[in-house]
Parts: sequence; structure tokens; C-alpha cells
Amino acid sequence: MPFAVLVGDAFPPAGAVGWAALAGVAGIIALTCFYRALAIGTMSVVAPISATAAAVPVLVGLIEGERPSGLQIAGMAIALAGVILASREPVEEGCPPANRAAIGLALVAAAGFGTFFVGLDRASEGTDVPWVIVVSRGCSLVLLVVAALVVRPALPRDTASLATLATIGLLDLGANGFYALATQEGLLSVVAVLGSLYPAVTVVLARFVLAERVARIQEVGVVLALAGVVAISAG
Repeated sequence: MPFAVLVGDAFPPAGAVGWAALAGVAGIIALTCFYRALAIGTMSVVAPISATAAAVPVLVGLIEGERPSGLQIAGMAIALAGVILASREPVEEGCPPANRAAIGLALVAAAGFGTFFVGLDRASEGTDVPWVIVVSRGCSLVLLVVAALVVRPALPRDTASLATLATIGLLDLGANGFYALATQEGLLSVVAVLGSLYPAVTVVLARFVLAERVARIQEVGVVLALAGVVAISAG
């Protein structure tokens, strides 16, 4: 809040607050459903479904008259295909397939992430990005506090865990801010697809930082995702 007051304009109008609040609520619901789906289902099924969240802002942008170039449209299709392939984790023999509940939660997560993207875009049109982040995160925090009071989970107390969580929070906050800024400069349909490339980044980091085995289909997905980014940028 102090940062938004220092670098932003006056308190945002009601419309921008409403969109930012919607983004915050949709985002935290999507994350909750996504994590639960991963816990009870198979990542190779859940992750690709949730990665289709970009379809929501793409459709919204096209309906409202956005017209990406032919090369950008091809790039978006290639990038989305790459995200789906990069998200696919090989299913080991004997592992049960994702159940219907996990698939349903993944669909809800995709809709929630897509709504989050649209909400940030609309809110950033009516006010400064710092206020967008403050309002959206404030709504998410309220829901988290209520959920914590109801569920009463065990909270980490060691310094290492707290430092890791703080780093994750800062990275997430920064990513949301840069996304909101990007929507002010580019087409929502294009920015949303680029923002949905996070699974490919996760696969690459897991390979080189955690030394996890990456399947051939995931490597192909990463290459396709990068090729899609090049096509979008060139368009």
C-alpha cells in the first residue's frame, strides 16, 4: 500500500478496483484448485489442462476486436502446443490415471487463471499497476486468511522455509506486475499466450537446477514454445 501511494496516482476508480478484485479472487481460487488437482491426479493430465487458461483472454481479445497478424496467430498456436507438451510428465507404469475430480479441478483452475489474466488487463487500463497489484493481492490475502482460520494448517517456522516462501511471493508479485504492464503495451490475446509459457520455464529449471529427467516430448514442447515466442515477437 505505501509503495502504491508513493509511485501511483490517486486511489483508483471503482471500475478498476472491481476488476482487480475479480483478478485476485479468481487467481487464488485457481491456484487452490490447481494444487489440489496435482495432489489427487496425474500431473501429465492436470498441467496441460490448466495451461489452456490462455484461451480465455485470447477469446476475449478477439471478441473485442483485437486482430493479431497471421504470424502472431501461428506463433500463439505453436506456443500453446509447446506448453501442453512441455507440461506432460511421463506416467510411470502402475500409476493410476487422473480421476474425474482432478480433471474438473484443473478445468476450474484454467478458467480461474484465464479470468485472472483478463481482470488484470482491465484493471490496468483504469489505474496504475501498483494499485492493481495492491487491490488484487489484498483480496487474495483476505480469502487466504479466512481459509487458514477455517482449516488451521500447520505454518512453517524455520528460517529456510520462510525465506523460500518470501522469495516465491516476491517473484509471483513481480510476474503479475510485469504482466499488467505488458497488457498496457500489447494485445491481450498475445500477452496472455506469452504469460502462459511458465510450464516450459519450469521444465527447463527442473532439468538444470534440480537435475530432473526431462522426457523427449517435454524437450520438444520447450522448443515449440520458444519458437512460438519468436513468431509472436516477429509478427
